[in-house]
Amino acid sequence: MSATATATAQAGTSLSEKQSRILEYLRENADTQTYFKSRLIGDALDLSAKEVGTNMPAIEKGDFDIEVEKWGYSSSTTWKVTA
Repeated sequence: MSATATATAQAGTSLSEKQSRILEYLRENADTQTYFKSRLIGDALDLSAKEVGTNMPAIEKGDFDIEVEKWGYSSSTTWKVTA
C-alpha cells in the first residue's frame, strides 16, 4: 500500500466519505496550488460549495499531512493549503 493510500486509510476512520474525497483532492493538488475556492473544489468533486465549506473544518482541525486554513470569503470561501 502506498504512503498516500495508507494515510488516507488512517484518516478515513475519522472522516466522512465527502471529507475523505476533499482531503484526497487537496493532497493531489497542493503541490501545484496553494489557494482553493470551495466552489471550485465542489465543481471538481461534484459537490456544492456549501457541502465543501461544511466539511472543510474537519480537515482543517484534523492532524493530516497537509495544513488547511480558511483564508478569504470573496465569491466563495478560499482555503490556503500547504503540504
